[in-house]
Amino acid sequence: MISHTKTVIRGILPKSPFARGVSVLVGGTASAQILLVFAAPVLTRLYTPEDFGLLAVYASLLALIGVISSLRYQLAIPLPEDDVEAANVAVLSLLLIFITTALTAVFVIMFGTPIAELLGVPALANYLWLLPVGVLFSGAYTVLNYWSVRTKRYSILARTKLTQALATLAIQLGTFKFGGIGLLLGQVAGQSVGTGSLARPALAMSAFKHVSWDGVKMAAVRYRKFPIFSTWEGLSNTAGIQLPPIIFAALFSPFAAGLYALAHRVLQLPMSLVGAAIGQVFFANAAEAHRAGQLSVLVEQLYSKLAHIGFPPALLLMLLGPDLFALVFGENWRQAGDFARWMAPWLYLVFVSSPLSTLFAVTEQQKQGLAFQLILLVSRVAAIGVGAWLDDLMLTIILFAGVSALCLLGFLFWVAHIAGNAPQTMIQPTLRAAGVAIFCAVPIFASLVMADAFVNAWHYALLLSLLLIAGRYWQLLRTAY
Repeated sequence: MISHTKTVIRGILPKSPFARGVSVLVGGTASAQILLVFAAPVLTRLYTPEDFGLLAVYASLLALIGVISSLRYQLAIPLPEDDVEAANVAVLSLLLIFITTALTAVFVIMFGTPIAELLGVPALANYLWLLPVGVLFSGAYTVLNYWSVRTKRYSILARTKLTQALATLAIQLGTFKFGGIGLLLGQVAGQSVGTGSLARPALAMSAFKHVSWDGVKMAAVRYRKFPIFSTWEGLSNTAGIQLPPIIFAALFSPFAAGLYALAHRVLQLPMSLVGAAIGQVFFANAAEAHRAGQLSVLVEQLYSKLAHIGFPPALLLMLLGPDLFALVFGENWRQAGDFARWMAPWLYLVFVSSPLSTLFAVTEQQKQGLAFQLILLVSRVAAIGVGAWLDDLMLTIILFAGVSALCLLGFLFWVAHIAGNAPQTMIQPTLRAAGVAIFCAVPIFASLVMADAFVNAWHYALLLSLLLIAGRYWQLLRTAY
C-alpha cells in the first residue's frame, strides 16, 4: 500500500527536475504558510499593533545583523563543482556566524537599553538578549539551507518549513498573556527548529570529513568577492526592507510600525510561499545553466511564470485592501489595508525579481548587484525622509513603495541584460499577465461600480474572482506538470 502510494505521488509530481524541486519546496512552505495564514486573524486579536511593532523592530534588527553574519559566503556553497570545496565554504560561513553572535552579545550587553530607547521601543530593552540567540540559529539554518539546496535535499527543507511554523505558532498562541514577548519568543523558536534536521545529513557526508584549515582559507580567498561586494549588497537590500519598521517606530510610533509590519507580512506571503522556493531551486539550477550557456532561456521561462502567479493577488489587494484587512484581521487593522493597497505594486515586483537577484552571485558580478542595492537604499531613505519631514505616515508609505517599485522595474531590465535577454522578454509576459489578472478581477470592478445598489456585493465578487484565479493557477500547474 505504501509502495503504491509513493508510486502515485511520483507520477503526480512534474517530470522536470526544476519543477519537481519547486513543487516539493512549495508543498512544504505552503503547509507552513497556510498555518500562519489561518493563525494570523487570531494573533491580531490576541496581540495589539504595539506588540506587532515590538516584533517588527526586533525582526528588523535581527535581519540587518543576520544578513552579514556570514559575510555572505553561504551564497557560494552551491557554486563549486567539488563537494569538499563547498564544505569548506560552509564551515567558513558557520565560523563567521559564531564570531558575529559573540560580537552581538557584547553589543547588547553594553548598549541594549540606549538602543531600545533611541528606537522608540524602550520595552524591547528587556528582550534584546534574544538578538544574539536569533543571529546564531537563523544564521546556522541559512548556511545549512544552502547546503541542502546544493545537494537538492528539497524534501528535508520542506519538512523544516512546516516544523518552524508549528513551533512559532505554538509559542505565540500559548504566551499571548505576556504581551509582545510572546511574539518574540515564537520568532526565535521558529528560526531554531529545523537546524538540527538539516545538519545531520549534511555533516554525515564524506565531504565534511575532508574539511581543513587550509581549505577554509583557500575558500575565503577564492570567494572573497562575496564579503567585499555581496555583503554590502545584501545589507543595502535588507536595510531598505527592514529600516521602515524601525523608522516608523522611532519617528511615528510602535503602533505605526505594527500596521506596516502586518501589511508587509501579508503582501510578502506569496514571496514566502512560492517565490522563495523558486529562488532556491533557480539558484541551484542557474549555476549549471550558466556553465552550459543556457541561462537566458531559464531566466525568460522563470520570469513569465512568476508574472502570471504574482499579478492577480496584487491587483485584488489594490482594489480591496482596506476591506479585506478589516474583514480578516479586525476593524483595528483597516489602516494596514490602506498601506497594503499602495504597497501591492512594489511587492509584486519584489515577487518577480527576488528569485532572479541571485544572478549577480551566479555570474559573479557582485559589483553590479551592490550598485543597484545602494541606489535602492538611498532612494528609499530619501522617500522616508521626505514623508517624515512632512509628518504624514500615509504619504511616507506611498513614497517608499513608489520609489521601490521604480527601482525594481529598472532592476528587471538590468537582470535581463545580464542573462542575455532582450527587454521584450520582460515586457510581453507582464502585459499578458496583467490582461489575465484584469479579466479575473472583472467581477470586483463590477461590484465597485454597483456598490450603492448592492451592499457588500464585493464579498460575492471576490469569491467569483478567486475562483477565476484558481482556474488560472490550475492551468499553470497543468503546464508545469
